[in-house]
Amino acid sequence: RDVLTHPFCWQYAVLLNRFSQSAELESTLCAKGYHPAFQGPLPYLPASLKCYIRRNPGRFPAQKHQAGKLKGYYLLNAASLLPVLALEVKDGEDVLDLCAAPGGKSVAMLQCAYPGKFHCNEYDDLRSRWLKQTIESFIPDPLINLITVSKLDGRQIGDLKPEFYDKVLVDAPCSNDRSWLFSSDVQQATLRLIQRKELPSLQFQLLRSAIRALRPGGSLVYSTCTLSKAENSDVINLVLNSCSDVVPVDIREMAKAVSQEFAFLGGMQQHELLVLPEKGRAWGPMYLAKLKKTSST
Repeated sequence: RDVLTHPFCWQYAVLLNRFSQSAELESTLCAKGYHPAFQGPLPYLPASLKCYIRRNPGRFPAQKHQAGKLKGYYLLNAASLLPVLALEVKDGEDVLDLCAAPGGKSVAMLQCAYPGKFHCNEYDDLRSRWLKQTIESFIPDPLINLITVSKLDGRQIGDLKPEFYDKVLVDAPCSNDRSWLFSSDVQQATLRLIQRKELPSLQFQLLRSAIRALRPGGSLVYSTCTLSKAENSDVINLVLNSCSDVVPVDIREMAKAVSQEFAFLGGMQQHELLVLPEKGRAWGPMYLAKLKKTSST
């Protein structure tokens, strides 16, 4: 709580854009005390994914959106990249980012591989516009043609596109602990408490839809930026208990490889992680779990 309520503790990672590379940028980052966020024996770490972090708080200057000009980097919470690393997207795979706005994880997946088809979906109108702008700011023309941006209700995609994707990311709407702690408005806080009760049901429905959209043998990563067990482990346990066609996937090896830079909650099951913010490692909160589809729905 101390870290989350003191923005002076917050840290920002710098994800480089491989489509707009600058050796100068990397040397500037190194001169400012940044180092690569991910090193060592990760099960999946494409050389094209470059992300820099530093221990002390502070924010690298953000870049403004300019039509027709690609940005060189994206500022984000480094923990946001763990669901992307867990999903292990490979060249030529058909990928769905079910709740994609503002677009950081979509951009990160495209730093890792060239999907066959890449479908970014965002139901909310304003957030969908934000997502489109993010993609335009980071992805060059030929590749943009492979990307579909839609505004569908994520709960229906499984029925609209059954067994269509090799990989699905469900970065679900959640009670965002970072922003919600700053809710001084009593009405807004009351509304958020009501929403918080409804979220697990929505998250479960989004996951069911994602499973229907997955091909047998395909993988799915579920993520949130909340510490709420009701929205994290409980949702995943409900899916595992009610969907006979999915099995958990062990992601402990990935966690072990990044344990110097990230603090994790102990006592989690092998298929899930929860990043806890602490001073000097203020990343998170970020929950993720990985599942694999075994057979046709």
